[in-house]
Amino acid sequence: MISMSDMKTYLKQQILQAVQSLNIDIKKLPDIQITESKQKDHGDMATNAALLLASIEKKKPREIAEALVNAFKLDSDKINSVEIAGPGFINFSLSPNFYYRALNDLLKQGQTYGRNNAGQGKKTQVEFVSANPTGPLTIGHGRQAVLGDTVARLLEATGHDVTREYYFNNAGRQMRVFADSVRLRYQQKLGKKVNFPEDYYQGEYIAEVADQAEKEKGDSFKNSEDLTYFQELAEKALFEEIKKTLARLGIVFDVFFNEKSLYDSGKIESVLKTLREKDLAYDADGAVWFRTSKLGQDQDRVIVKSTGEPTYRLPDIAYHKDKCDRGFDLIIDIFGADHVATYPDVLAGLEALGYDPSIVKVLIHQFVTLTEGKEKIKMSTRKANFITLDELIDEVGEDVTRYFFLNRSMSSHLNFDLTLAKTQSDENPVYYVQYAHARICSILRFAEEQGVNINEPADLQHLKTEEEMDLIKQLLQYPEVIIASADDFEIHRIPAYLESVATAYHKFQHAGRVNGELRVVTENKPMTLARLALCQAARIVLSNGLRLLGLSTPQKM
Repeated sequence: MISMSDMKTYLKQQILQAVQSLNIDIKKLPDIQITESKQKDHGDMATNAALLLASIEKKKPREIAEALVNAFKLDSDKINSVEIAGPGFINFSLSPNFYYRALNDLLKQGQTYGRNNAGQGKKTQVEFVSANPTGPLTIGHGRQAVLGDTVARLLEATGHDVTREYYFNNAGRQMRVFADSVRLRYQQKLGKKVNFPEDYYQGEYIAEVADQAEKEKGDSFKNSEDLTYFQELAEKALFEEIKKTLARLGIVFDVFFNEKSLYDSGKIESVLKTLREKDLAYDADGAVWFRTSKLGQDQDRVIVKSTGEPTYRLPDIAYHKDKCDRGFDLIIDIFGADHVATYPDVLAGLEALGYDPSIVKVLIHQFVTLTEGKEKIKMSTRKANFITLDELIDEVGEDVTRYFFLNRSMSSHLNFDLTLAKTQSDENPVYYVQYAHARICSILRFAEEQGVNINEPADLQHLKTEEEMDLIKQLLQYPEVIIASADDFEIHRIPAYLESVATAYHKFQHAGRVNGELRVVTENKPMTLARLALCQAARIVLSNGLRLLGLSTPQKM
């Protein structure tokens, strides 16, 4: 594989060799940075090595830079020229031949381009959504669902063995209230006068489950106070809807883990016993407290209420112990911002039990506001007092939904602009990227219709224009974007990169127009084949990136 990362490694080696040849102890040299230049007149790559050495050697940076440049033994087939800029930055212009070889390598790799084995088969679990089955998924759940699935896709693309897991509780007060809400609506439908509490679950979906109960049981539970049947029915009905909603976005879970199983198996009681044995749990004010102040936290936390019901911390500690016991090497938890102050207690509990909390990576995402232009959209009343994820998908489609949830940093609040999302033009960023892909497919079809074998080997040295070289350079950044996104879990870098590829492609396409027509397919066969190869490379990158985000790759638009 020939990549930009390979080039950075090569340049770093050359710098270290030059430093040694100047009798400078390389152990004194801090980590050398090789960065891609943002301005064309600064070459393709730059290093700050001379500036780092200057303070150590007590010399001027430019003096060090000149000595290094003179000591370089660079391969002219890789490096075209070297210049010193500013206070002592060394800029490298890469050889066109390097770009041609790397582009050819991209074409050979095809659908695997950008994938790597950095994860080395690491057994990794990604837990996300984890909403209790008490109602339809909201747009807030939607953001987490898409983020979680894309994190999982990204980890798979970087060599991890990924398990997608959904954790839910069907044993708590929420589920009892939910079941009773269905029971009361069912009894209302049968003509019984009931008192429906204001804090019970509202909305049409409760009535729909009640309808199902009437069809199945008639009036046999008209006077019943037993919630067992209603809870089982409601849980099953809601999970079917949740799974259908997620499937619309291409999201399928490997494991649905029920919190109740932690109670049934005695794992929660076992955790509490161990904490007591370690003097990390004690009784006070009728409750059981976790002595987190002994573990670096600001104060102790209640883990069992005075009612005897555990707070979420205790089952969550037991759940994470179970994850570790299942042998996961890396555990990713994706939570909403409401968890930011509480998850440290769970990690402290895990460490107290003798597990390594560093294998747990917690990703916090901010909330979503749905807007139309500058106006915040009022809550829907069709199903409940919130906007469902299904309603959003119905409005803008699966691809737009996923893309808009991904094109902002998860640490940033997301204003989901419904006006822009419904715009079916290149003003909409997802259509802008997909249109570039579809346009390339159109050009390739046209070439085949003209009798051109688009897979015939091409001499890429015919690609010389500024727009062609800019597009090549943009395409070759894809593997590094994937690595950086996976390392930092910064998913939004990928859509931003794909938009830059689309822009570079559109500039190439516009520059190649003659009398309003794109001249990729011309009477000059070598030039035609080279430009078609570049088009195919752009299609590969756009396709691989879109698929990684869980989006479609339209061939016509």
